[in-house]
Amino acid sequence: MLSMSARHVFVAASLSLALAACSGADGGSAAAEAPPVIKERHDNFEAIGDAFKAVRGELEKDTPDFALITAKANDINARAMKIEGHFPAGTSTEDGFKTEALPAIWEKPEEFKAAQQKLIDESAKLASVAEGGDKAAVSAQAMAMGGACKGCHDKFRLDDEK
Repeated sequence: MLSMSARHVFVAASLSLALAACSGADGGSAAAEAPPVIKERHDNFEAIGDAFKAVRGELEKDTPDFALITAKANDINARAMKIEGHFPAGTSTEDGFKTEALPAIWEKPEEFKAAQQKLIDESAKLASVAEGGDKAAVSAQAMAMGGACKGCHDKFRLDDEK
């Protein structure tokens, strides 16, 4: 017969093994793993931000590289076209995932699509204007494209810096 302290150790060990088995072989938590699309959309937006930063950097120079600006604007445009597909149902904070995407994306899909289209349009215009090599015109269009970004961020992205 087991002593009382030996029984406690045995029960504790049994409970520990049962809990470990429930959490999965990797010892993970009960929380669902984020779908790959959440990382894809994050990476896409990071790349858009990096490309826009490169555009702004060129425009700070006396003689910007308009070919680079055109390439970055085209990259932003191609990435903007992917945005809508990066927000399937079930990938919001309300679904338990860590994301800066506000529920308004799913609550107001037509507004979100319009915001995406504005970025597509403004980035295409930036690429076109950059081919002309007029720094003032390119700067003005870069501001317009930045406004498209800001407009979407204001309505559809969590501002964690407030």
